[in-house]
Amino acid sequence: MVAVATVIIAVVVSILIARVATVALSVTGLSRESARFQARSALTGTGFTTVEAERVVDHPIRRRIIMALMLIGNAGIVTIIGTLAISFTNVGDRGDAFLRLGLLLGGLLVVWAVARNDRVDRLLTQAIARLLREYTDLDTRDYARLLKLSGDYAVTEMTVDPDDWIVTETLADRRLTDEGIIVLGITRPDGSYVGVPRGDTPVRPGDTLILYGRAPLLAELDTRPTGDEGDEAHGRGVVDHRVVLNAEAFVDPARDQTGRDEQDAPPTVERR
Repeated sequence: MVAVATVIIAVVVSILIARVATVALSVTGLSRESARFQARSALTGTGFTTVEAERVVDHPIRRRIIMALMLIGNAGIVTIIGTLAISFTNVGDRGDAFLRLGLLLGGLLVVWAVARNDRVDRLLTQAIARLLREYTDLDTRDYARLLKLSGDYAVTEMTVDPDDWIVTETLADRRLTDEGIIVLGITRPDGSYVGVPRGDTPVRPGDTLILYGRAPLLAELDTRPTGDEGDEAHGRGVVDHRVVLNAEAFVDPARDQTGRDEQDAPPTVERR
């Protein structure tokens, strides 16, 4: 009976390890479904496809998690097989063998039912995520993949000088999204941070902007002077962006080619 209990405990531990790895991989930016598949594949040594593997091996934190799972999985499989062999050898009679088999199957069914319970899954995931935040440093997301930074697109920081074209009373005045540039955030000189700034957010000298857009245009914006010369450069950027939108429309026909969003829109007044 000890051997049967050992098998059940080994299965429970394996499930917990897979759950921890799923949450850990999710913290690095993988979707939950992809993270669950990666964790189970590495733990069991099956189904680890080339396309899925590329997302792991190219990321140092994910690679370490998967390597640990592979080692634990191999040891766990050997333990379970060895324990099962011990459990069903030298059995006194057939009745004893069926009793052990029944206990084993019953225990595994209980474990499976608990593991599939949505409430248990939610509580366990929350507890694991909290422990990982407190005792590990796993928040190393693959932002390049999440933001689809391929081709010309990039994320960059830009420190605003007093004579920069981008200095303005309201972000909407600069209509950056007409050029395909999005301001993700602004760090003020005093260290305060404005996340997802709206159209009525001012841009002042000394601010550090986090910008998303095409890399050549971001580089030009960083050196764009104030006045008519800067306005003309903005106009050229708008025209270039329309060309890009027309090319991308073949990929996404429903794409809005106006390029406008909240950062371009004037502030709204709530009416009661």
